[in-house]
Amino acid sequence: MDHTPLSESWIKRFNVVQLVLAGILIMSPTAWMVLSSFKPSFEVTAYPPTLILSPTVENYSQLMKMTPFFSYAINSMIVTLGSAGLGLLFGIPAAFAVSWTRISWPAVLTLAARMAPGTLFLLPWYVMFREVGMIGSYTALVLSHAVITLPIVIWVLLPSFDNIPRSIFEAAQVDGCSITRILWKIAMPLVGSGIAVAAILSFVFSWNYFLFALVLSNGDSKTLIAAAFNFVGEGSTQWGALMAAATLIALPPLMLAAIVQRWLVSGLTLGAVKG
Repeated sequence: MDHTPLSESWIKRFNVVQLVLAGILIMSPTAWMVLSSFKPSFEVTAYPPTLILSPTVENYSQLMKMTPFFSYAINSMIVTLGSAGLGLLFGIPAAFAVSWTRISWPAVLTLAARMAPGTLFLLPWYVMFREVGMIGSYTALVLSHAVITLPIVIWVLLPSFDNIPRSIFEAAQVDGCSITRILWKIAMPLVGSGIAVAAILSFVFSWNYFLFALVLSNGDSKTLIAAAFNFVGEGSTQWGALMAAATLIALPPLMLAAIVQRWLVSGLTLGAVKG
């Protein structure tokens, strides 16, 4: 007697249960944060927690009154787009060069820099930018955040370039294409989905990075993630406003991920059809 269909059914159910449990585990803190942003401040830290609440926008109103939220949002967008763009500008040719030459030590070096704690770079960055009068400038923040985005771009794109058959590049060379033209006209279109992944990861990591933004910015260039620290005090913490700020800060990366995810699916499908 064949029990294969029954076994497959139970395996599918087990996989579904696993996915549901993983989703609950991952999304519970996010759901708690969003719900807490709509609670009165005294209920956010209440114990036992209140599961039935009367939603209020008091925390969001307080957030907008206490901070120039939209100015900080513009600062965050400038720094994030600048550092992500800088990472792509230098990371795409770097990943292609490493893949082309098969010399891996530059990529390993950038990975080591990414794995090192941020405090290792913070003091040299601060001293250097202070000496040239760039503390609080967008340039200082963009350059420092490029330490985060550049290794991400290189290591995301390196496998994509490696997977392109070398015969395609050799045929282009026979036709007289330069290395730059091969990168621009042949390699980059073939790794479009990888570039999209590198771009969104660079955006998310730069947007959420706290340390450099806290130390190297000032009142005019402060980013959202650093401004949220203002709600944490020595004697008390304004949890309601902090939850509201965290909710709004999380929206742009989530929206970008949703948009790029759809683009990635269509792009990968189109690539498969062309192949």
